[in-house]
Amino acid sequence: MRTPRVPGLHFLVGTMLLLASAQSVAQPRVWDFQVFLDDASIGYHRFTLGDEPSGRDMKIEARFEVKVLFVTVYRYVHEASELWRGSCLTRLEARTNDDGTRLVTEAALDGKRLTVSTASGSATLAGCVMSFAYWNSEILRQSQLLNVQTGEYQAVKIAVIGDENIAVRGAQVAATRYRITGPKNPIDLWYSNESDWLALESTVAGGKRLRYQIK
Repeated sequence: MRTPRVPGLHFLVGTMLLLASAQSVAQPRVWDFQVFLDDASIGYHRFTLGDEPSGRDMKIEARFEVKVLFVTVYRYVHEASELWRGSCLTRLEARTNDDGTRLVTEAALDGKRLTVSTASGSATLAGCVMSFAYWNSEILRQSQLLNVQTGEYQAVKIAVIGDENIAVRGAQVAATRYRITGPKNPIDLWYSNESDWLALESTVAGGKRLRYQIK
């Protein structure tokens, strides 16, 4: 005996399979930070990491605005698109407006070398290159990191400061504090016991404290 055909059954099954497939796709990982200068909120810095067939795709966006007596004295806008294969940078497009100074950095992998281009020229870097990718704790094992804003491949030293409890979304979380030296201003980073990036702090011009607080 033939099984009766139900009108629309194939369409229904196909739709259900498509929905199940869409739900199974991994959602992007987001690090969304509110940025403070001393105690004043000045903007945000957002990192969105997705998986692509060609690698891990990172989108970065930052907007800062510093005001004194309601007058804007400093603006910063940064946008970047990065492609990663594992912990190695394979492509980069970054555009920055640093209070009127415009910077563009591009990079592309050619074989085993990454060519980095800026308005001042280009350089070719061998091996697995990492930027200041704070979201990836592998940077803590590096001796050089690429500054995507300037295109400079900077020598760095990274030290463990110690274990601390820090406030994250209203709760106290156990974290390890690290310090990156080599850039003009040392950078402190906090990671959870699972190596998740939780916070950033640095001292900038005028002795002011720049601080990232995750939302």
